[in-house]
Order: sequence, then C-alpha cells, then structure tokens
Amino acid sequence: MPASCTNAHVGVSLPVQDLRKNFDAILLAGGAEWPRDLNVPGRDLKGIHFAMDFLPQQNRRCEGDTVPDDGAILATDKRVVIIGGGDTGADCLGTTHRQHALTVTQFELLPKPPDERSPSTPWPLWPMQLRVESSHEEGGIRDWSVSTVKFTGDGHGNVRQLHAVRVGSAPKFEPQPGAEFTLDVDLVLLAMGFLGPVRNGLIEQLGVKLDARGNIATDERQMSTVPGIFAAGDMRRGQSLVVWAIAEGRKAARGIDLHLMGVSKLP
Repeated sequence: MPASCTNAHVGVSLPVQDLRKNFDAILLAGGAEWPRDLNVPGRDLKGIHFAMDFLPQQNRRCEGDTVPDDGAILATDKRVVIIGGGDTGADCLGTTHRQHALTVTQFELLPKPPDERSPSTPWPLWPMQLRVESSHEEGGIRDWSVSTVKFTGDGHGNVRQLHAVRVGSAPKFEPQPGAEFTLDVDLVLLAMGFLGPVRNGLIEQLGVKLDARGNIATDERQMSTVPGIFAAGDMRRGQSLVVWAIAEGRKAARGIDLHLMGVSKLP
C-alpha cells in the first residue's frame, strides 16, 4: 500500500483488513460525522438537508472547485430555515447570507439564554448566556423554544411549509396550548448536533467498543479495545474544538510510539 492514498473510503472502497495487514498501528481521527436527524412527517421532502451536506459544498466553491448542478444545495433567493442554534447552525446562517437567501430563520429547541452569565454557571464553569456570532450580526431571525412538528410540500415533492409549536423547558419540552404556527420555506437545514462517529463501515469492521456517549472507548494511551487501534479528536471525545483535536493528536502520537517502541521521547 502506498504511503498516501487519496479518494479512499476506508471500510467501503478500501477494506479495513488491508490496513490491519499492512500497518502495526492505526489512528482513527475521522470526526463525529453522524448528524442528529429530525424524524417527523415530511422529512423526506426535497429541500431538507443536513448542514454537513450543505456546508462542504460552499467550501469547495470557495476553493474554486465545481459542484454539479444536479446535486447543488443553494440558498439563493430562497426562504431558509435553520433548525439548531449551535456553531454549525451559525455556520449555516453565515453561508446563507453569502448566498443571498431571501429570508433566514433559525430555530432552537431550548429557551433563550440570558444576556448575561447565569448565576447557575459561575466561573470557571462554561457560562450559560446568549452568544452572538458574527453571522447573527449580519441578519436573520433567531427564535427559541420551537419544536418542528412536520413538513408539507407542493405537488412535486418539494418542501413548502414548516409546521411548528412553541414548547416549554427541558427535559419534557411540552407543547404549549395554542402555540402552533406555520412558516413558508424553500430550504431547511438541519444543524441539531451530532451523535458521534459514523458506526457503519470502518468502526463496525474494526470491532472497537464504544463508550456510553457513542464515541470510541480508549485507555490512557488513547488505544481502543482492539490492540493497535487508536482514536483521537471528535471520534474519541465527541464534537469539540480544533484545539482539542490538536492536543488529542499529540497525545495519541505518544501512545502509538509507546505501543510500537516501548518507550517514547514525545512530550
């Protein structure tokens, strides 16, 4: 097997057995790419997409690559709804602004956070308070305590309306009486977080065990339950920040060095 191999989907186009046969150690650093879905009536209508099907296309356009028209997801001149109020949702918001959407609305299931740090999360805890990203400053409507009930479409299978209801607080998120409403839409982007790494294919074939959160379980050296198979970053700790991915990669490198050599000079 060559030192580098592009356009390889390990577990699909490249058998896991080939990796195990040719390498003494494997580091899994493929991210937490399994998106949380919205299982409501009308989910299969055209125009409803995961955020991570939408955002990479724009990255490719920015790099000068061509995205085929028949698979293109664009917000231009469309009424857009983003479901999810986290970082991925903010990325979708900024991208739809760049693509000149007609309108953009962002829904969050949780109640609106306080403008200032909540007393329930004093320093050094992560503060519970409203965060405004640069994309929010550019425009769009943000709305909280909203649960999507269903989608309806036109006669051609395209999404045309989102049906929602305002809900109470966690953990029950009970629908509020008389709080149902409908919004006209042309494009819906699902940005409701991730459930961990994709299970089918690579992880299933390797036979590594998962932890209680659905991420790859590892020991103190970041080795999985299968000797020689290591994990780092979002695959091991769930979706997080790039600084954690860097730190995890360095720690995993030392763990691999110790596994192969018995000693390590890596920090």
